[in-house]
Amino acid sequence: MLVLTGPRQSGKSTLLQKIFPRHEYSTMDDPFKRNLAKTDPLAFLENLGESAIIDEIQYVPDLLPYVKMAVDRDRGRNGRFLLTGSQIFPLMSGISESLAGRAALHELLGFSYAELGERAKAVSVSDCFELLFHGFFPEPAVHGANTNDFYRSYLQTYLERDIRQIRSVQDLHLFQNFLELLAARVGGILKLSEVAKECGISHTTAGKWLSLLETTRIVYLLRPYFRNLSKRVIKSPKLYFTDTGLLAFLLKYPDARTLLAGPAAGAFFENFLVIEVLKHKFNHGGLFELYFYRDSNQNEIDLVLDFGRQLKLMEIKLAKTLRREFFMAMRKTASIFKNNRSYLISMSSEHADHEGIRSRNWAEVPAVLTAKD
Repeated sequence: MLVLTGPRQSGKSTLLQKIFPRHEYSTMDDPFKRNLAKTDPLAFLENLGESAIIDEIQYVPDLLPYVKMAVDRDRGRNGRFLLTGSQIFPLMSGISESLAGRAALHELLGFSYAELGERAKAVSVSDCFELLFHGFFPEPAVHGANTNDFYRSYLQTYLERDIRQIRSVQDLHLFQNFLELLAARVGGILKLSEVAKECGISHTTAGKWLSLLETTRIVYLLRPYFRNLSKRVIKSPKLYFTDTGLLAFLLKYPDARTLLAGPAAGAFFENFLVIEVLKHKFNHGGLFELYFYRDSNQNEIDLVLDFGRQLKLMEIKLAKTLRREFFMAMRKTASIFKNNRSYLISMSSEHADHEGIRSRNWAEVPAVLTAKD
């Protein structure tokens, strides 16, 4: 079978219904179907027919053992059940226990820049920030949904449907305040104790809530790279949001122009490109891991991509004018790593090789990821 995970509204069920139109579609958001799946799972599966898409399976985890039995009765048949889920870790736990060796796992975030095609003509800095402001979920990015209305509804649905069910979250208003405090720290080293103190919650509660946000793919934590390097490296992760439109809404930016002129513009641009790399990994089955590097001597690399035998280093700059000091600073840090290819990613369209650093425009990031040299 196939399991497709990812945040709400990323297009999971739409994608599967488009690719597999003959599969019966059943969503566990429907209370009647959910009740039948819980009380009489065998009857529920029998009513699905020969092949089915079961949407939001995390609401009925007890159904998974029965799905397993149905699959085991006909192991030579592939693709009978296609499952989707918005809560990553709980779903993966159920699958590892019930469906080990029987499920192909994939993850879907919002649209990538390349997937938007003609809808994304970001030839200027302002064009790029229009994309970032509206975000990459299908509704605002493709179907023209009003940005404020969509993200207001998205946040309310997320809090009411997903978060209210979690015992560790008793105050939804306080949880939303926690989320907004994280948004204000995007692109930076996450100091969770500071966030907890400002929010008025314990460090333990902050850790649980952060894990929940990561679980549901609202935020992405980029871990530090420290393999065989100095012990002086920073150990805390950097924080990003998987959609820049939701991030802009949480920070209450009224439009793209205000966002571009504001102090968080560089962090938004960095957030955008880190998540673009993550989407490329998910969408193309990329065989690399994402990290960042920073040490106590202020040496830093925004992205360290570990391909096993080679590292690709990316420093991200929201600038059209390439300055010599950009290359020099990156060259100093890149020299710490062995067998690497180093890239300065910016708004500039200039291709240059200075101090061993290659400059590339941000829209060329997919080409950098697949380049063999």
